[in-house]
Amino acid sequence: MSRAATDHVSEENSGGMLRLKLTIAYDGSGYAGWQVQKTGTGVQEKVESALAKLFPSRPRLHSSSRTDAGVHALGLVAHFDVPKSEMRMPVKKLVLAVNAWLPDDIRVLSAHRCQSSFHARFSAAGKQYRYYIWNHPAMNPLLRHTAWHVPRPLDVAAMRAGARQFVGRHDFRALSSNPGYNRRSTVRRVRRCEVQKRGRLLTVIVEADGFLYKMCRGIVGMLVQIGLGRFAPSDVSRILAGRDRRLAGMTAPAHGLVLWRVTYPKSRNTVQSQGIAVTGDENDAAIE
Repeated sequence: MSRAATDHVSEENSGGMLRLKLTIAYDGSGYAGWQVQKTGTGVQEKVESALAKLFPSRPRLHSSSRTDAGVHALGLVAHFDVPKSEMRMPVKKLVLAVNAWLPDDIRVLSAHRCQSSFHARFSAAGKQYRYYIWNHPAMNPLLRHTAWHVPRPLDVAAMRAGARQFVGRHDFRALSSNPGYNRRSTVRRVRRCEVQKRGRLLTVIVEADGFLYKMCRGIVGMLVQIGLGRFAPSDVSRILAGRDRRLAGMTAPAHGLVLWRVTYPKSRNTVQSQGIAVTGDENDAAIE
């Protein structure tokens, strides 16, 4: 970070508090999602417990996303505030310090100081999820916790045609589940939806300005049904217009989904976060 940028951060964080941004990766197999839970253990609880070992004020994390039980992350972003008097180490040392108190299936990948106006959730401009499908009669045992096993042959060309129909601004009510509360809007803009194939492994990449509850898994579930011939690619528009979850069929299982990246506007008030960087550098490097 330049001296001018450092001075600006100091001004923004005046008042005795520092705001710090973490990029976090985790294997969600053993957790009840990101958020602190009444029953089961959330990833947030583990990271906050580690922070409490370092900071007496026991800071609370505010995250970019609330992944479901079994969902993984490579680039979840969270921020927290801590009194300046408690920050007794360089920020670049914070990664190692926090990870020393975390289980092996959770890792902080980067830590940065940020402006007080930055918010991990509300400052986000978009998110990218990736979903893995193993398409072979026999499951690859090395991928059993990170990919959905679909044993029947899939028509990848049809899936790709269907994926293109999701790009743009649409009402995704038919591809999401009821979260248990009233939603102000079910309209989202998908910037990218594509199906990549490498051998028997398919990767569905979905990037949008935001996601509804189980929306990404609903999209993947429909694409697999298109690949199996149960829907035609042209059915996507009809199902979206119907706004009825029952019309779209299955929801893909949680364990194949990874929160890959959260993006932020490049401005003086926010910080760009992409992928993984196990350093205290200003910009995170993307993993592709």
